[in-house]
Amino acid sequence: MLLVFCGTPRFAVPTLEKLVSAGHSVPLVVTQPDRPRGRGMEVAVSPVKEAALRLGIAVLQPGAIKNNAEFRDQLVAIRPDAIIVVGYGRIIPQWMIDLPRLGNVNLHASLLPKYRGAAPIQWAIASGESVTGVTTMRIDAGLDTGDILLQREVAIGPEDTAETLGPKLASTGADLMIETLRGIETGQVRPTPQDHARATLAPILKKEDGRMDFSRSATDLFNRLRGFQPWPGAFTIFKGKALQVHRAQLWQHTVRLTPGEVAVEGTRLFVGCAAGSDKGKGADTALELIEIQLEGKRRMTGQEFINGYRPKSGDHLGQ
Repeated sequence: MLLVFCGTPRFAVPTLEKLVSAGHSVPLVVTQPDRPRGRGMEVAVSPVKEAALRLGIAVLQPGAIKNNAEFRDQLVAIRPDAIIVVGYGRIIPQWMIDLPRLGNVNLHASLLPKYRGAAPIQWAIASGESVTGVTTMRIDAGLDTGDILLQREVAIGPEDTAETLGPKLASTGADLMIETLRGIETGQVRPTPQDHARATLAPILKKEDGRMDFSRSATDLFNRLRGFQPWPGAFTIFKGKALQVHRAQLWQHTVRLTPGEVAVEGTRLFVGCAAGSDKGKGADTALELIEIQLEGKRRMTGQEFINGYRPKSGDHLGQ
């Protein structure tokens, strides 16, 4: 097929590479403009742009696309069979939806209609799911509301984070996109409408999503810590200073701790959480803080934190 590829993040790169290696013609890649990033605010290119340049594909980076006549003319001139969209980061306008004969095919990192939105990988983990997956779908005017083409499940391991799960979904999704295009071409893949009544949302993450609320259960906080990697992570307050929690584990503490209450036992540091829906015998009602970082300081183990900052049992986090 003759394809135009629209994508920006690292998640999209395996699909672009797989399309090329499968023999599809991809004369153009569309990605977000280069933007300053990091502490030095140096201009950085998107992972998709890096991949396109390595593959010798022309790149366009329009600042806007809805009413961009020049961009529209460029796509019309290509006359693509389909436009492939993977994490592009812009709403696809109706003229783009209508342009190719086979429509716009999107790869989404969830089992739609669950986790529609910008952060499906993060929210699936944060919500305690044990299974997620990838979906290929036809793009329509809504937010991830188009007809489903194919889906494939992917297990979420108990220690998976958004950083470890993302590459698995990206690889699975790349294979699924090839299978989808093959099925569209042969007529074996037919669109299936989503059940909108079962839809859940995965909105773009905010800094505040990482704040640890110890009135949640330990399991809930542990899942959010895993899901919100690398940003916004998980953070709280210790004696007026921000405390980032990089690693933790569930723990059934011998003494019931109130939410946010600290317990220091030898070289180990615990914080109490609410019992939540998993309360009862064998429930995890505390977190052991394995690796943490106080505002302005380096990462350190729980033991190093105990030695350096002398937290006491009965102290409270979050205030």
